[in-house]
Amino acid sequence: MSAVSKSLEDVRAVILSAHEKVTAEEKATFYNRWAQTYDQDVTAIEYQAPRLAADSIAAHFSGDRERAQVLDVACGTGLVARQLKGHGFGRFSGVDGSEMMLKMAEGTGLYQGLQLCSLGEEPLPVQPGLFDVVVIVGALSVGQVPVSVIPELCRATKAGGCVCMTTRSNPDNLDYKSALEKEMKALEEEAAWTCEGVTEVQQWERAVSEHEDGYISGAVYLYRKL
Repeated sequence: MSAVSKSLEDVRAVILSAHEKVTAEEKATFYNRWAQTYDQDVTAIEYQAPRLAADSIAAHFSGDRERAQVLDVACGTGLVARQLKGHGFGRFSGVDGSEMMLKMAEGTGLYQGLQLCSLGEEPLPVQPGLFDVVVIVGALSVGQVPVSVIPELCRATKAGGCVCMTTRSNPDNLDYKSALEKEMKALEEEAAWTCEGVTEVQQWERAVSEHEDGYISGAVYLYRKL
């Protein structure tokens, strides 16, 4: 079935099946297969997170955007980098657990470096304190990347730099969201970073679960490394 002929129900089935993958190997295999049609599929559900994250970063970043080093964690096909490029950012490094997703990201021509890493299974393969911006979009949700990666995002960021994270706020993800916010708060209490803003968005993307209709909500978090 081509990407063009997929119905919204077909796309929903694909996205829901992502949450059925338990092991790192299963997840990598799934995303390798999905890479070719990923952009079209997330467009079909009106996925807003990459744009919303890029807008939040742009609103809070006051440095030289063209020279800023950006780490795109769980970069996928490069949707976030494309959005940030539109805001004037120009130096991107990407990390993802899928080889095929990384190949798609490489095809954008935006990244100076791309590395394979199973997030939550392996440490981030980057130098601590190197990046002006660290961003992770879409991967922080139940059944995907564990909240234990949050301190690693902070460590990768240089003092004064920004960390941007997103998650969904639909009922299926509320327990995960609560754990995520607890992890963020713990780092704030340790004076590792400070919260610059939390944006709750009602029309995050079209619902895919059978017991949800219309659109689900989501949140963008922006922290500054101390």
